[in-house]
Amino acid sequence: MGPGGIATIIASCALMIIAVAVAYVIIRVGRLIDEAKASLKTLTDEAAPLIDEVNTTVTLINGPLQSINRITKNAEDISDKVNEATTSFMNKNGSAVKVAGALLSAASLKKSRSKKKAE
Repeated sequence: MGPGGIATIIASCALMIIAVAVAYVIIRVGRLIDEAKASLKTLTDEAAPLIDEVNTTVTLINGPLQSINRITKNAEDISDKVNEATTSFMNKNGSAVKVAGALLSAASLKKSRSKKKAE
């Protein structure tokens, strides 16, 4: 056996070692993919009911929120109507309101004077 035969044996051994290393890596990657597939299936199986429960909860919460929205809108409408009525009354009867305010002030002054005399 000459130098060419020894080189061939060394090259074939190196090629065999590379083939074994590649096969080992492929087997490990295959196992990793199988584990990832199993984990993803478990996650999907557990997440689907959770998503359904969240959807139900959101639906149940939206009902009362819509009622509160209607109540708030009605309160806002009533407030606007009272404001409009008050403004209209003040614009039409401004002098009457001033006279009534003056009478109330005079009545409160008279009441405070009568309390001072009683003391």
